[in-house]
Amino acid sequence: MLTDAAGAQPLVDSPLVPLISATGSERMGAAIGPRVAARFGRSILELGGNNAAVVTPSADLDLAVRGIVFAAAGTAGQRCTTMRRLIVHESIADQLASVYRGLAVGNPFEESALVGPLIDEQSFSAMQSALTQAAADGGTVVVGGERVETSSGNGYHVRPAVVRMPAQSEVVRRETFAPILYVLTYSTFDEALALHNSVPQGLSSSIFTADQREAERFLAAEGSGCGIVNVNIGTSGAEIGGAVRRREIHRRRPRVRLGCLARLHAASHQHHQLLHRTASCPGRRIRMTRDDAERRSRVT
Repeated sequence: MLTDAAGAQPLVDSPLVPLISATGSERMGAAIGPRVAARFGRSILELGGNNAAVVTPSADLDLAVRGIVFAAAGTAGQRCTTMRRLIVHESIADQLASVYRGLAVGNPFEESALVGPLIDEQSFSAMQSALTQAAADGGTVVVGGERVETSSGNGYHVRPAVVRMPAQSEVVRRETFAPILYVLTYSTFDEALALHNSVPQGLSSSIFTADQREAERFLAAEGSGCGIVNVNIGTSGAEIGGAVRRREIHRRRPRVRLGCLARLHAASHQHHQLLHRTASCPGRRIRMTRDDAERRSRVT
């Protein structure tokens, strides 16, 4: 059912509907959740996200660029698990900042088009407002952000934007449902984790690395802190519920996706069982909980 707040109200408040499933913004979830709970109903809320990828010096940059572009520009940045922040080591930042150059924007029914339109004018305005604020915060728009005229002559087609940011300002910490990728740099892995986790959202995350220790640390309790943790795969896909960071929930039941981290294996035994079962082929998916990660893994 696609509707506005007024149309949803009868369902949200009706005792005849024991379970409400809703997809929308964090603001929508904050409004619906308490109202359903007040009548002792239950809710499943698929909200937003402010998903990030960490790119380390050891990463396969060709693989990383493909994963970044797909996750950040796919569906014109209008997906809960869209990549919105890129945290890269300072030694390789310049190689990744302009990954969007050459993307074909246009009618998605045309085979040549890789990026389709935003949903409406309000979304376009929100994107422009975010880019203006990013510039005011000291950011530099490296590429994109402008409206693109297409053969169809209608719709709000925009070129996906890459923005270099000196720090993680408030506009970066806030989700903008549009194709904006904020690029931040780090010196140490501890700094990268701190940048990654200093936002209120906790939906999806990625790390691109060939270093087994970095991958394990990102997967561990002190690492990503998100509901979905990816290794050498982009953030998009496998949506699993709300985005507001609740560490006591997300740290207990993450979903882990492992990509091309070739020959991931560990010296120690039982608490590396998960990594022992990974292989070099992309797309292998592993589900686990934090509680049993040290004891067992199940490949699906």
